[in-house]
Amino acid sequence: MSKEKKPQQVFTLLVQIGRKAGDGLPDGATGAALMCYSSGVDEAEAVRETVAVLKQADLAPLDVTGYGTRAEREDMGHEIDEDEAGLMDRALAENAVIVAQMTPFFGDEDKG
Repeated sequence: MSKEKKPQQVFTLLVQIGRKAGDGLPDGATGAALMCYSSGVDEAEAVRETVAVLKQADLAPLDVTGYGTRAEREDMGHEIDEDEAGLMDRALAENAVIVAQMTPFFGDEDKG
């Protein structure tokens, strides 16, 4: 019985990071949220790859929330614009993790 190789897909992930020396976050930031597009045969692989890449970049990933594949997101009613679709296509073509957006957190703004 031969095992079929699953095709790579791109998953949308929201990664919360904490502070770490050399992380490049702005002064006063307590952490950040990163919107990433990551390729993998399943979401678990995409999460593992994303966490590994962020750690190599001297970032401190704390939590990852998966939003599924492009098709799954479209089925949920998410609108995916041309720029976002292009980043997803690039992540798939390069078998890569693309950080599309970084939103730093400051002080108490993320509480409450």
